[in-house]
Amino acid sequence: MSAEAPILSLRALDVRFRTTDGELRAVRGVSLDVAPGETLAIVGESGSGKSQTMMAVMGLLASNGFATGSVKVAGEEILGLSPRELNRFRGSRLGMIFQEPMTSLDPLYRIGDQISEPLRAHGKMSKGAARARALELLTLVGIPRPQERLDSYPHELSGGQRQRVMIAMALANRPEVLIADEPTTALDVTIQAQILELLADLKRRFGMAIVFITHDLGIVRRFADRVVVMKGGEIVETGATAEVFSQPREAYTRMLLAAEPTGRKEPPPNDSPPVIEARDVRVTFQLRKGFFGGQSSELKAVDGVDLLLRRGGTTGVVGESGSGKSTLGRAILRLTPAAGSVRYEDRDLMPLGRDGMRPLRKQLQLVFQDPFGSLSPRMTVGEIITEGLLVHEPGVTRSERDRRAAQALEEVSLDPSARNRFPHEFSGGQRQRIAIARAMILKPRLVVLDEPTSALDRSVQKDIVDLLRRLQRQYDLSYLFISHDLSVVRALSDEILVMKSGKVVERGTTEQIFADPQEPYTKALMAAAFLSAQAIE
Repeated sequence: MSAEAPILSLRALDVRFRTTDGELRAVRGVSLDVAPGETLAIVGESGSGKSQTMMAVMGLLASNGFATGSVKVAGEEILGLSPRELNRFRGSRLGMIFQEPMTSLDPLYRIGDQISEPLRAHGKMSKGAARARALELLTLVGIPRPQERLDSYPHELSGGQRQRVMIAMALANRPEVLIADEPTTALDVTIQAQILELLADLKRRFGMAIVFITHDLGIVRRFADRVVVMKGGEIVETGATAEVFSQPREAYTRMLLAAEPTGRKEPPPNDSPPVIEARDVRVTFQLRKGFFGGQSSELKAVDGVDLLLRRGGTTGVVGESGSGKSTLGRAILRLTPAAGSVRYEDRDLMPLGRDGMRPLRKQLQLVFQDPFGSLSPRMTVGEIITEGLLVHEPGVTRSERDRRAAQALEEVSLDPSARNRFPHEFSGGQRQRIAIARAMILKPRLVVLDEPTSALDRSVQKDIVDLLRRLQRQYDLSYLFISHDLSVVRALSDEILVMKSGKVVERGTTEQIFADPQEPYTKALMAAAFLSAQAIE
């Protein structure tokens, strides 16, 4: 093969899904080439077909999906190969970083074992050599305390840490083509820069080609050589990155480049009553002994946090992966054991057990960071959305549940007919909207939003921010908004808590934090966020 020949070549690729409503055509005649050592970015809104295109390349479509056309790796046709034949290419020639790490990591196996598996299967390494390489890879992708994390399970890591484990697994055998499906979605802005630098370094050292699927156009501009823009399953524009950003030909591309959450939320009145009042909240995890022995230790995931959230208000919680922000949200909802005091309106939640909390669950809802992991693959979207009604409003008739499911989908800008489909038939961004609809159908008073827009492209983020504001005004909702995306936090929050290593290092109104941050850590977060924003200006 000559130096100019593509390492990956797609021709007239179609992807279709058989559904109860007929055949859904997700990808329509896509043709593209990826040169050795090139970084190609594929961008587009949720549902544009960008992820399904590469899932077809890897032979990982859902059971009701099928692909036609041609996919060649170094001139060899792989579309239609059996899973066993495809395994010759997966890992060694084609690697993939998946969008949702929690669903890709086996909850029953330790992190070290999961990284070692492809090394032993494709690299023929011994158990000891594979473990040593796993430790090296965890160090390479910036996992803190990598020696300890080898023996951790996925649920013991933060969302960002799990994503870095997925990157380590994909890089284990140094593939010729690395397909990265939203690899920085779950990562805070400072870690994003480290991961991108790592991928760029690996590309230079090993001549690896990268197909980068993302909605973050700031990353695309800094990282990609060439851009493919997709809409409705088709390629609408392609070209060199600098050219597409400076002179986009299509109106759709111009819309993507201009999309950004805007506006500011009106804070609640000063005399608005408290919904949640937390004092000295602490969450501590016991860490097991490491592989080489030693004493067990404690991890203070949340260390003495105070919080006051008023009716109709939004408190944003920001910080790097592992800072404790998601654990704080779960502690306030009594979903993880905690010490301290948490009062919901006039009730003290800390003494309540599972039975005592159950009547309050309708009023205290959580939208998870990983929508695919929280949506049952065996249930239709309508069944998922109305599941809470069966528990908390058992007297509601079947027809009324169906009507409310349709209404909830309309509120999150999804077609009501989608309630007859299954989660795997939707894009990551669409699944997140389904998760929001499931929480909102119960008309709660407090919603903990754990990275609710992290999987969404910028144009849809604007819609979701507007939706959350409207629902908040309509139902006088209170939000605890956990995110690493500072532009979205700014658009939605009244107050911001900045967390690091389980502690609140700075707090203040949204304008105070953005206009005049006091702590070096907060300033570093702001600097990294503005760097990303400037890249698309």
